[in-house]
Amino acid sequence: IISSTTIILFTMSSQGSGKDVSTSSGMEDSIHSFKAADLVIELSQTHKAKPDLTNLVFGTVFSDHMLTIEWTNAGGWQKPHIKPFGNLSLHPARSAMLYAVQLFEGMKAYRGADDKVRLFRPMLNMNHMAKSAEGLPAAFDRAELVECIRRLVQVYLEWLPQSDSASLYIRPNSLGTERSLGVKKPSRALLYVILSPVGPFFSTGAKPVSLWADSKIHQRGTGDCKMGGNYGASIYAQHEAVDYGCQQVLWLYGDDHQITEVGTMNMFLFWNNEKGEEELATPPLDGIILPGITRQSILELTRKWGEFKVCERYLTMADLCCALKEGRVKEMFGSVTACVVSPVGRILYQGENLHIPCQEDFPQLASRLMKELNDVQVRWSQTLIQCLFHVGSTSFNSTRVCPVRHV
Repeated sequence: IISSTTIILFTMSSQGSGKDVSTSSGMEDSIHSFKAADLVIELSQTHKAKPDLTNLVFGTVFSDHMLTIEWTNAGGWQKPHIKPFGNLSLHPARSAMLYAVQLFEGMKAYRGADDKVRLFRPMLNMNHMAKSAEGLPAAFDRAELVECIRRLVQVYLEWLPQSDSASLYIRPNSLGTERSLGVKKPSRALLYVILSPVGPFFSTGAKPVSLWADSKIHQRGTGDCKMGGNYGASIYAQHEAVDYGCQQVLWLYGDDHQITEVGTMNMFLFWNNEKGEEELATPPLDGIILPGITRQSILELTRKWGEFKVCERYLTMADLCCALKEGRVKEMFGSVTACVVSPVGRILYQGENLHIPCQEDFPQLASRLMKELNDVQVRWSQTLIQCLFHVGSTSFNSTRVCPVRHV
């Protein structure tokens, strides 16, 4: 039996670029796509034991059900299916395995203090997934996928934790399933979604992380898309970082050692800049930086505060080293869906340990951002919500317009 607990999709107020809805007509795309109304649900006859929410290790526990939707060039999208979680059967020559023709997204659902379940800014994830999928022929209606995901989460509601540090991680994936050795756009694809209850992302919990920065390590290519090849290519450097006694890699780019990203996270530097201005800075979206949902939320939130300068600008290791020497660095942290905000405590660069100021385990700004984002995600803070899309137990009205909520 599918629970009737309410699931709510919500947005934050936006300034500048980046909106939660994808088209002028609301959340609908004018393309031939699968429809959530055609969803076929096959519930599992057996159920796993509920996980211990106090000892969740990120990405190791999965729900009893998954969403799958197949596409072919000849037949288009097939009906979406929610079915028991299980292994995929793939032809040995499928393009996803041979040439990394695959992409994914990461999003979360939270159970609030009022026991309602909310997806955090899902249309931003859908917009980004659609952009990543431009290299694949299987375009889809973003609103329809959100509704299919909502229905999948409903099946799993009893496992969704009510906790400030735990949530339900949602992983949409798209794979090219072309049965050919040719390097080309696939004529077949599989879109599927799996769910995983998660705790803190890092093994150290909410504590500052250490980074290894090296001039020969940088990401290139499709860095602004969540393509499998981007992440697979980073694993070797991650192992090198551990060998040097660090937890993550600080990705550098170019001869001037531009700071780009922290592991799989966007990077923020809170400092007094060269002009003596208090500033929160993050690298611009120039094609090698992932346009993270948490990144955008932090920029919107801090601009709303209006307490210090907030900008997207290039930062180099020379800038950082100079600022540390002059005592101008206040904090440095990464942001990502998985851990939300993660402060940086140390950077190993050219054989020297650079110590980043940290007040106890969580510096002031990072702690404030974590709390305010958590208030939105778990406590449904009204101060940041511009529009709520209320989702009942059986249907989703993608064009519903909600009133703006003012502080």
